Amino acid sequence: QVQLVESGGGSVQAGGSLRLSCAASTSTYSLFCMSWFHQAPGEEREGVARRSRDGATVYRDSVKGRFTISQDNAKNILYLQMDNLKPEDTGVYYCAAANKVCSWLTRTVDYWGQGTQVTVSS
Repeated sequence: QVQLVESGGGSVQAGGSLRLSCAASTSTYSLFCMSWFHQAPGEEREGVARRSRDGATVYRDSVKGRFTISQDNAKNILYLQMDNLKPEDTGVYYCAAANKVCSWLTRTVDYWGQGTQVTVSS
């Protein structure tokens, strides 16, 4: 069982930045896909950034140009740099990993972290 532990959430004003980290209990290189999902209050969980093993990255349109996903395979950590944050970015951010498929579909995720809260005030 792979354990994922997020950190780095907090409260910021609009326009500010945060960097989320996700520490994996296994080699991140061994995972086919690693992703960040966002769940706003009262909403369903949706993917915002994902990175496949070959290094290819995909972003949801709403975060393009503002969020950057990266991975340090030497430390087994996944990052999400979030810049120019907006109030609509508020919610819980989950780290996710998949063994076979890289997609936005939550059913394709094999492992979830516990989530970290991000609050952006206007």
